[in-house]
Amino acid sequence: MAALVAELLFDLVRTLVGSWLRQAAVAICAWLDTKIHGRAARFVVGGLLGIAAFFLIPVIAGLLGL
Repeated sequence: MAALVAELLFDLVRTLVGSWLRQAAVAICAWLDTKIHGRAARFVVGGLLGIAAFFLIPVIAGLLGL
């Protein structure tokens, strides 16, 4: 059941957001990749972005549910 809800949520977000957000994220990640040197720094930045996504995704999902 959770997989079905997740799939529906992903389809909804994909429909609402479109490909422009994906292109913007790829451009930002490509720019960020040139600015960060070293494996440890990449792990730290990736971890921070992961923690931010961990907290922001439920907030966005909650707002979409309103």
